[in-house]
Amino acid sequence: MKAQDVMTMQPICVTDNATLEDAIALMLRHKISGLPVLNDAGRVTGMLTEGDLLRRTETQTERKRPRWLEFLIGPGKLAKEFVHAHGRHVKEVMSTQVIAAAPDTTLDEVVRLMEKHRIKRVPVIRENQLVGIVSRANLVQALGAVIHEIPAAKSSDNDIRTQLLATLEKTTWAPTGMLDIIVRNGVVHINGVVTNAEEINALTVAAENTPGVKEVRNDVAWCDPMSGLVIENEPPAVQARDSLQRQV
Repeated sequence: MKAQDVMTMQPICVTDNATLEDAIALMLRHKISGLPVLNDAGRVTGMLTEGDLLRRTETQTERKRPRWLEFLIGPGKLAKEFVHAHGRHVKEVMSTQVIAAAPDTTLDEVVRLMEKHRIKRVPVIRENQLVGIVSRANLVQALGAVIHEIPAAKSSDNDIRTQLLATLEKTTWAPTGMLDIIVRNGVVHINGVVTNAEEINALTVAAENTPGVKEVRNDVAWCDPMSGLVIENEPPAVQARDSLQRQV
């Protein structure tokens, strides 16, 4: 999938000359946490987000530092922070670094940009003009639209086992040499030992995503490589019973 397949078209925007009061009113009215900022030519010049509004003098959250640290920081950065905390217009408060994508950018690349730059939305730009925006909410909506597409094909037990093993062998975490996988009537039985408890859940997920699987019975034990202690994987019914007893 690409950015153009999931993006919100005609996103709510604000001009860089708009007042901060008007921009906040837009965000509250439309229940959004960020706005692309446009100049008079319609080009994206920045982003105004909730994060840009955290340090404000009106809410008494303006950043305060000891005098000796301010001396080390220097007047330039302090002046910039003053404008950010007291500015009355969008262009004075917005983030000027715009991380953008093209309409044909893959979702994998969009997510990579979000993670790398720790942002929640990516404007989509074509020929210097804003055509949409991809937010985390758009990605969740895309997932909701396709998650049901996991095939529920009818496969033989041997096909299921072969495909599951092939999937596990492609990973770097699955100790296939320490596992015994048996499939009977679509039910996957997994036995063996792993050296990391997280691998137990991962094995179950891998089996559940194999077409044709009706049920997964994971009896893999966890062996602590430091102490050699082996901890059996309790069946879900036992886990539920123990959890209920602890609550009581």
